[in-house]
Amino acid sequence: MQHAVGSPLPPPHQPGHGSAEGWSPAAHHPGPHHPGAHQGSAPVPPPPPAPGFTPAPVPQTPPHSQIPPAPQHSPVPSAPPHSPGPVPDTTGHVPLPPGAPVGAPSSPPAATPDPAGTTLAVLLIGPAGAGKTSVAKYWADHRRVPTAHISLDDVREWVRSGFADPQSGWNDHSEAQYRLARRTCGFAARNFLANGISCILDDAVFPDRPVVGLGGWKRHVGPGLLPVVLLPGLEIVLERNAERSGNRRLTDEEVARIHGRMAGWYGSGLPIIDNSQMDVPQTARVLDDVLARSIASPPSW
Repeated sequence: MQHAVGSPLPPPHQPGHGSAEGWSPAAHHPGPHHPGAHQGSAPVPPPPPAPGFTPAPVPQTPPHSQIPPAPQHSPVPSAPPHSPGPVPDTTGHVPLPPGAPVGAPSSPPAATPDPAGTTLAVLLIGPAGAGKTSVAKYWADHRRVPTAHISLDDVREWVRSGFADPQSGWNDHSEAQYRLARRTCGFAARNFLANGISCILDDAVFPDRPVVGLGGWKRHVGPGLLPVVLLPGLEIVLERNAERSGNRRLTDEEVARIHGRMAGWYGSGLPIIDNSQMDVPQTARVLDDVLARSIASPPSW
């Protein structure tokens, strides 16, 4: 505690400095000097008066012992006052369960499950222009439980210098960066799910390309991942692709080629949503219906 300038109280005792070295009682207590007064130390309490000394009826400076110290000028006690105990930490110590592979759903419940209130891991598959990202974001935004959206394309583009764009040619570098991004997405999904946060991931998974197929997603996320395919008509995909910019926009020939290969999902056993005539909210509602059936009867993949 610090004392105001001109305060009649001595400065607090400093460990290792003796009794307030350099402090002069006369400098802080104006008035007559009395022989025998304690020199060189704080006059609290003041020494008793010499025998035979009679104070004046109205002293100019009352003895220090008769002046109750003001609350704001109380001397620093030699020991800290009683404390109720240390203040518990409130941040920085939140326990986070480690991520683990997501298990397959258990036996079907008696009632139809409500996917809007269930912690889920969803993989939304489709060609460029299918509306995967828009539907995934809307679906995640409107759930009753915490939900994260993880886009593989966004994670791939975390690489800034040396980015290997698959549009420029599929090679070892583009495949390595794709697989790194998919593994990163899988780790993120497992960590979110282990802490009670659902995840929806989106990726253009090809049924005829096993190196970047569903097997990798199952390894990185777990067998409880629920895949759903968005597959609108080719003309819709071309229209949506035309609205894109940068490296997200493909040539019409590439869009048509990807869309044709995605048709291989028919007959795969995975649920397929043709959202050609649906807007984003309608597609999200159909996605909930599909997921309810997938929870009750998980697809084989």
